[in-house]
This record gives sequence, structure tokens and C-alpha cells, in this order.
Amino acid sequence: MRIAVTGGSGVVGAAVVRHLVEAGHEVSGVARSPEATAKIAALGAKPVAGDVLDAESLGKLVAGAERVFHIAGVNEMCSMDPGHMDRVNIVGTSNVRDACRAEGVNRLIHTSSAVAIGEEQGTVGSEISPHRGSYLSRYERSKHVSERLVLDQAAGLEVVCVNPSSVQGPGRASGTGKLILDVMRGKLPVLVETTVSFVDIEDCARGHLLAADRGQPGERYLLSGASLSIREAVALLARIGGLSIEPRFLPGSMISLIAGGVELGARVVRRKPPACREMVRVLRHGHQYDGTRAIRDLGLSYTPLQDTITRTIGWFRAEGLLQPQR
Repeated sequence: MRIAVTGGSGVVGAAVVRHLVEAGHEVSGVARSPEATAKIAALGAKPVAGDVLDAESLGKLVAGAERVFHIAGVNEMCSMDPGHMDRVNIVGTSNVRDACRAEGVNRLIHTSSAVAIGEEQGTVGSEISPHRGSYLSRYERSKHVSERLVLDQAAGLEVVCVNPSSVQGPGRASGTGKLILDVMRGKLPVLVETTVSFVDIEDCARGHLLAADRGQPGERYLLSGASLSIREAVALLARIGGLSIEPRFLPGSMISLIAGGVELGARVVRRKPPACREMVRVLRHGHQYDGTRAIRDLGLSYTPLQDTITRTIGWFRAEGLLQPQR
């Protein structure tokens, strides 16, 4: 089957491309840089020069494809240019949707995010959770808006959404992966009580393929294999990594004040702040998700979290990422 992918050089996108190629599909991936071109080619897919903000290049990418996986996106907190994230996540998604309709693509698999669920604090988010009506971060807003753009304006295009929680595994050292790394390095000496949810990178990729084959048009599928408190997560990291990790837990209000000061100082010197009020707001809310619909309807099975963390720490060490930082 001919399949087109956006975001194929990213962590999730590369895993999806690898699974598609291994399944025998003919895969094309949009590439906006020489590095992305080389990575997509190394995965066994055909690079197509372009960008999700370049409608003409998207037409070339999806022409003749039966299915399109739209995975490209920007996931960032404390952004120096949140407008860029909006353009990629919202305008880029509209461009992909329009290109699929114009070229007669049968099915679009859209990588949304678990945060697009918008569940109330203290509840377990599921595909049918009512949205709280407000946003914790600019990223959350962009993913919710882009999801509605493809589901509400499909116009005959079969759209299936997948909503991964925090994706972890070898290769992930950015986003929440960097938070894990910083905790293990001792660079986050203070934390706030919260709940976190994870999905293994391989489960996330397989969930995409299963959604393409078995997902119902107009539906979304949460991909989330485990939820636990931040204290439990730190203890697991310490035990598997053989490290002494003893961060202090401070009240959320105090953490917010500290983050606000850090943010202000960074903005004054025009640098990206390492922490900000938006980040703390997300952490204080916490997220717990029910990923069982993907098991029931798609046939997905989840990797035990201990196995995911073991592989991730092994990768951190192999890459020298746990060495003391100067």
C-alpha cells in the first residue's frame, strides 16, 4: 500500500515509518531539511522535499497515497515563539487535511495528543471525557484546535485520531523525556506532587498502524499504558537506574512563584526559560488516562512500564546522557 507520512524524522514519526516499512508498505515522508531527508531515507522510505506549511509540497507528498499519517507537530513549553507552534500544529494540520481531500486520499490518521482530551483535574481522561473548556498550555490549545479541524471538517475524508500520552523509550530525550533525564541527573532538585501517564514508543507506533487498519472514522483512540504518581515514577527511576534520587517536594503555589521568577529573568535576557508558569500549571494539574479502548477496539497491548524505563535508561547511558554535566 502507498502511504505518506509527515513528521517521519521525529521520534514518533520515525518509529511509525519503521513499522510501516517493515510491514511491506511503500512509504513517502515529507522532509524539510537535509538531516530529515537522510533520516527518512535510512528508514527505507522515500523523502519528499517540503513542509506542512507548504501546501504545494503536501500535494506532491500525498498524491497517489491511500493513507496519510499526519504526525508532524511542535511540542514545546515556555516557547520563545508560540506563534510558530500554532502555525505548525493548526495551519499545518489544515494544509494536510486539504491536500488529502484534493488528492482523493482514503484515510487520514492524525496524531493528536492525550492533552487534547481536556479532562478536569482529578479525573481519569478517556475518549468521551467532556472538555473542561480551558487550556493549561499553548500546546494543549493547538492540539485540541487541530484535532477539531480534522474531525469536524473531514468532508468525506476518513479521519481517525490517535491521542498518545507522554511517549517514552529509546531516542526520547526531549520534552517529558528531558524532564526524566533532568530528574536522573539531579538537575530538578524540587518537584511538585502530580500524576503522570506514559506510553512506550513501540506501543505508540503500533497503535498508529492498528488505528489505520481498525479504527472507526471520526473516532479517537487514547494510547496510554501506565499512570502513576510522580513519587512512584522517581522511585522507579532510582531503582532501575541504581541511582540515589531524592528531590524535595514543594507546594504547587511555591513552585509557581519560583518558576515565575525564572521565567521573568530569562525573558529579560531574551533566552528560553528552563521553567515557566505554564509548565508548572500543567504539572500541578496532572494527567491520568484510560487507554483501554485501544486494547478493546484496536487489539493493542501495552509494554510494562518497567521494561520501557529499563530500555530508556539503557539508551541514556549508551548515549552518554547520564554523565555529570558541567
